[in-house]
Amino acid sequence: MDYKDRIISDPNILRGKPVIKGTRIPVELILEKLGEGMSIEELLEAYPSLTKEDVLAALSYSADVIKSEELVES
Repeated sequence: MDYKDRIISDPNILRGKPVIKGTRIPVELILEKLGEGMSIEELLEAYPSLTKEDVLAALSYSADVIKSEELVES
């Protein structure tokens, strides 16, 4: 999935955090809710402006961010 059509980062929206385009729903919130055990269906019910494609885009975006991280050994 190409998340670039669905995820934006605008300094005027939530201080530039990545959000779902057309909303103020941050990618971070989607990941937190899924990590807490919320299903995609429950997430869509709780946030009616989200689509399943938005949730999948958030996951895809997050995977790309992690891929580009450099691990720093302590």
